Amino acid sequence: MTTDRDPQGNSRLNRLFQYTLTVEDGLLVIMLSTMIVVASVQILLRNVWGTGLGWADPLLRILVLWVALLGAMVATRENNHITIDILSRYLPRRGKQLSQLITNLFTSIVCGILAFHSARFVIQDYAAEVSAFYAIPAWLFELIIPIGFAVICLRFALHFIAVLRGQLA
Repeated sequence: MTTDRDPQGNSRLNRLFQYTLTVEDGLLVIMLSTMIVVASVQILLRNVWGTGLGWADPLLRILVLWVALLGAMVATRENNHITIDILSRYLPRRGKQLSQLITNLFTSIVCGILAFHSARFVIQDYAAEVSAFYAIPAWLFELIIPIGFAVICLRFALHFIAVLRGQLA
């Protein structure tokens, strides 16, 4: 009989989950570091030598998009996203839970809709053979939009379930 557990008691699913979190964090660090280096080099080239890299500005715009969505994914993973909780400060415990349920469900639905329509957008750019810069297809860089919103949708749905089960305060 085989088991999904290794000698330390960690399941394969748990290792896969930890791997995806590591990849997510690693991508965020790499993208942000690249953005800082490319922007610094571009500024230096423009201010000192009056020139620049032709691909730097389009790449920086793409990196801003990636960093924003990866950062949002990490924030929702840790349930540490931006919230407006003026009302919830004054609500009793049950009212606060209801507020969290409604907010998490609504946000999950909105992010699901955004994921769906951004996937349609990426498919249209793929079909139209739109390029981001030089001959690189734009859809490759745009993939983060539907993926990011789908992950955020899933995480808000999981937060909804956690609040429903009383596991998240």
